[in-house]
Amino acid sequence: MNNLASILAKKLLKISAIKLQPENPFTWASGWNSPIYTDNRKTLSYPDVRSFIKVELSRIILENFGETQAVAGVATGAIAQGALVSDTLGLPYVYVRSTPKDHGLENLIEGDLRPGTKVVVIEDLISTGGSSLKAVEAIRNAGCEVVGMVAIFTYEFPVAEKAFEKAGVKLITLSNYSALLEAALETGFIRPNDVETLKEWRKDPALWSPSKKCED
Repeated sequence: MNNLASILAKKLLKISAIKLQPENPFTWASGWNSPIYTDNRKTLSYPDVRSFIKVELSRIILENFGETQAVAGVATGAIAQGALVSDTLGLPYVYVRSTPKDHGLENLIEGDLRPGTKVVVIEDLISTGGSSLKAVEAIRNAGCEVVGMVAIFTYEFPVAEKAFEKAGVKLITLSNYSALLEAALETGFIRPNDVETLKEWRKDPALWSPSKKCED
């Protein structure tokens, strides 16, 4: 297991930014039943975790996307982290709304982004990849080049991996679902007989239900 992915997974579990409830699943806004709920906004309330994420996102950008000229955060979850990263790197910053503002200038991208700029996108969570790639599309439509995307966490859904590949976007995340399961088992957040249930959910989250949980 990647050491960074493991370290961050443990931090997210400790502050309940990620919760695992295989026996009492959550219901997402999409209507999906899910044994996991992620709210990375919580990291902003913990200076040590917040700083850790800021530094690691910045490091990944420097190591993998050195040509970056501006940073864009995806609303709403990545607005704050994007601002922290851009400040650390000393780069211009914008954020991308999910829909255009319904008044004033009706902006979709907030901030000044000049055509031709090479942009790295910051995201807090990758699920299906739909909202993340809409932000990429908006930046490209503004005449800019998206050099890549960095995110805090990914569920590693196959549909998301295919979507990013099709869109031609290189995605790098600090942690992921596989690392989370190992960390959760190691630290006692889940039991050994929960692991298979959690793995099954990731394979087909739209159709998974508590009744499909694997038995010991």
